Amino acid sequence: MTSIAHAMGGAGSHGAPGGDMGFILMMTTIFIIFYFLLIRPAQKKQKETKEMIANLKHGDLVETTGGIQGKVAALTEAVVTVEIAPNVKVKINRAHITGIVQKTAEE
Repeated sequence: MTSIAHAMGGAGSHGAPGGDMGFILMMTTIFIIFYFLLIRPAQKKQKETKEMIANLKHGDLVETTGGIQGKVAALTEAVVTVEIAPNVKVKINRAHITGIVQKTAEE
């Protein structure tokens, strides 16, 4: 006589041969795809942005995350002073600079 638990395939059930290895292979493949399509490009863009912020110079025309464009008037370690109109200067954290619209002419 067979019990109900045995009939339902409890302790003695066997999956497909190599099922665990197939799962590991599938998960590894998915991670590799995510790495090359999502993680790696994001890291590259973050590195480029960090370099751009580090290379800011006096006179560069920059844009902030709020959409304000202005000319760099002064630089410190963490703060950029941007002149947005004649005699109107705004202090902005370096992390909020999204891009350089126009570089100053190299001398």
